[in-house]
Amino acid sequence: MGFGWARRRWLGRRALVAWMVAAVLVVVGAIGTAAGGSGPEVRQEDRFLDMPETAGSSATVRVDTSFFTTGTSPRPAILLAHGFGGSKEGERDRARQLARAGYAVLTWSARGFGHSGGRIGLDAPDREIQDVSRLVDWLAKRPEVQLDKTGDPRVGITGASYGGGAALLGAAHDPRIDAVAAGITWWNLADALFPQAAQGSTAADGVFKKLWAGLFFTTGSAGAPTGGPAGGSRDGQQDGQPGVPQGAVGCGRFLDELCAMYNRVAAAGRPDAEAVAVLEKSSPSSAADRIKVPTLVVQGQQDSLFPLDQGDRIARAVAANGAPVAVDWFAGGHDGGTEGSERTDARVTAWFDHYLAGKSTGTGPAFRVTRTGGVDSTGFQAVLRGADADAYPGLGGTATRSVELAGREQTIANPPGGAPPNISTVPGIGALSQAASLGSGLALDFPGQYAAFDSDPLTTGLDLTGQARVSVTVHADRPDAVLFAKLYDLGPDGKQTLPQQLVAPLRVTGADAPGGRTVQIALPAVDHSFPAGHRLRLVLASTDLAYASPAQPASYTVAVAGPVAVPTVAGLHTEAAPLPARVWVLPLLAAAVAAGLLLLRRRRRPQLPADPALAGVPLQITGLSKRYKGAADRYAVRELSFRAEQGQVLGLLGPNGAGKTTTLRMLMGLIRPDEGEIRIFGHAVRAGAPVLSRVGAFVEGAGFLPHLTGRANLELYWQATGRPAEDAHLDEALAIADLGEALDRAVRTYSQGMRQRLAIAQAMLGLPDLLILDEPTNGLDPPQIREMREVMIRYAAAGRTVIVSSHLLSEVEQSCTHLVVMDRGRLVTAGAVAEIVGGGEQLLVSTAPGHGREELAAAADKLAALDGVVSAEPVDGGLLVRLDDGGSAARLVVELVRLEVPVTGVGPQRRLEDAFLSLIGGPA
Repeated sequence: MGFGWARRRWLGRRALVAWMVAAVLVVVGAIGTAAGGSGPEVRQEDRFLDMPETAGSSATVRVDTSFFTTGTSPRPAILLAHGFGGSKEGERDRARQLARAGYAVLTWSARGFGHSGGRIGLDAPDREIQDVSRLVDWLAKRPEVQLDKTGDPRVGITGASYGGGAALLGAAHDPRIDAVAAGITWWNLADALFPQAAQGSTAADGVFKKLWAGLFFTTGSAGAPTGGPAGGSRDGQQDGQPGVPQGAVGCGRFLDELCAMYNRVAAAGRPDAEAVAVLEKSSPSSAADRIKVPTLVVQGQQDSLFPLDQGDRIARAVAANGAPVAVDWFAGGHDGGTEGSERTDARVTAWFDHYLAGKSTGTGPAFRVTRTGGVDSTGFQAVLRGADADAYPGLGGTATRSVELAGREQTIANPPGGAPPNISTVPGIGALSQAASLGSGLALDFPGQYAAFDSDPLTTGLDLTGQARVSVTVHADRPDAVLFAKLYDLGPDGKQTLPQQLVAPLRVTGADAPGGRTVQIALPAVDHSFPAGHRLRLVLASTDLAYASPAQPASYTVAVAGPVAVPTVAGLHTEAAPLPARVWVLPLLAAAVAAGLLLLRRRRRPQLPADPALAGVPLQITGLSKRYKGAADRYAVRELSFRAEQGQVLGLLGPNGAGKTTTLRMLMGLIRPDEGEIRIFGHAVRAGAPVLSRVGAFVEGAGFLPHLTGRANLELYWQATGRPAEDAHLDEALAIADLGEALDRAVRTYSQGMRQRLAIAQAMLGLPDLLILDEPTNGLDPPQIREMREVMIRYAAAGRTVIVSSHLLSEVEQSCTHLVVMDRGRLVTAGAVAEIVGGGEQLLVSTAPGHGREELAAAADKLAALDGVVSAEPVDGGLLVRLDDGGSAARLVVELVRLEVPVTGVGPQRRLEDAFLSLIGGPA
């Protein structure tokens, strides 16, 4: 089912290491059959099936399907439905999982979604659910599907949200379906979109869930129905006119009656009888007595669209029909949360294994609820644990605890237009409900728009599991009063938390009667623990962002009329908080790798001896090539050769993808070349080679401990090298960093530029003979860039070598003595900067500003007549002179002085940027 709604191969260089790692992972259960797509090969068959537009209609709708199986022998089948706004494509991975588990799996895009034709009927029995029966017919004819009898396949159905509704309705309308697993779905769609928490009333008096409804209808109205292959007929479309909607403007892919219903309700701000009737036709509650097969109900605790009470009603109806049922409240839902997508998938598979495949697999507890127990050691993720019971207790629990509330009668206002609204739930923003489960979250009540009633501090903890109830008296200056009830957890420090950000909307009719009306409120169904010392706070608010409030101003007087009845479940057994897998897997894995490396030290390939002739050469690269896995014909680096000498600042240039960083990583021994060799001071480079101690590097950023100071990070880094502290030359490095007082602040407070400077200082610790810097000026401001330029020049002037990779060509031109230009992994050119920039080009002679155009023209004529000068012409600010092979800049300067030309500078006419672009084939 994927439950995606809530959502290298490592081969070491030695086979022994890989084998040991794999063995450890298998032992600890970290590698599953599904991981990496292992298991039997899954065959996929895609086709369009023609369905009657409605029962008995000659018009057809094309439905896009995919069939998955791993073999041809008969096996049980599973229908896998998608959620609203999705398509069969979103279920492919889950379909493959189920196919590998031994099932024939059929997925499809419902009408109006994906490439299927037709219009959205919201799981209408005579449309989408009729299609489900036709899909069962199709499965019955497949040789890969096991039959109970002719025309009756052994089949289960599963889906989430929209797909969950299809699963329940499909089982209700087709008795051939043998098992159901429905997730985060509805029982009565009218009750879900027009909730009414005042007991004794129905959806006809409910409060319009405007934001969720708007999301539904905006998604479905965003475009016209799509069809199958070109030329195929589409419901409501003419051939040759794909994508042209028919019917009411703005209805998009919805049936016209649904579009008209939404437009009417959205404009009125409240439901009408016709709207309730339309939605109830698309509700499993309309066929409650027909669902008589084993049903797994997975409902989300973080779900303001289809809250837990919808799942409760599914479970009670199926149980009343005598069928097995299990209920799972997981930490997720339409408002967010991804807990248990793998766990719940596994439970769904086990459900079908038991009830379809006839295996002895356990199906899990009759009731399970996921609870939050603080955060893990990272401080970012909630620790989740399950609690289960042998029987589903319902929303009333197995016992009730009464909690008295105090507070005088209070008067609140509904503002004109219902604005500004209070905030509880923001549909789809799961961060709020997840934060609420950790004692945080967002809930906002405006003064004058709410009344609050508090309990005394609890003397013992209280676990609420189910739906609390409370009676209130409401008097209004209008016939109807719309209120939103919330049950907060109020801490001793005054901080209040709204469990799962859920609210109970209610409309009190006849509230203008003398003395008002007393109603019982069913509060949101949740699982929440109130610690001892905390209070319960009941809030009645007049507005809520997610719901429609009356546009007319109104005044409400509210008072509590009894205690809060809190359901509890004594039989819930809470499991111990699981250790994160990394806590026990990683140490075992590290031990296995370490053992493998120790064993393999004797088997290392023989190392190349040092070359005495290169002992004074900081770097020589010969025939270097590297290509990554999956790129058989594309080299990251190919046949690269160059040499760096002492005293040089060598710039490594090339466009993105030229292979610069790969070259630097091989130079550092971080990755192995496929061919060629790298020698530093005559020694061949390999991972951990002792000669690398003479290299300082800053490649692809530096990692620092954010809670430690900059100084502490540098000191710890040097200690890790095992070399004497006096060899670090820490003072010189700190002078380079120039962080001032920030050096003694935590690194997490540093800007990007400060981190960059600290990283460069770290690379210079020990004053290495070869310094490698990758984009050292990133994040630095102009003065710092200039200072970094001077640092590199001074560093090389002391007899050391600097290799710098940078995209700032102007800085490379000013700071580097030599260049290596790469493109597509190959060497383009190498040499001195002056040679690369000025080779074969013109010289620009700059003159003093007072030297006029006529004087320049006269000087140009005289220069052009000299030996070695091809041409000379005046330009703005000087002369442009082209020399032949016998000419030289030195002789040119002598002649210019003889001609009394006030020369201020002589240099190549083109810049490094021009040379670089011409070398790599870019625009000059």
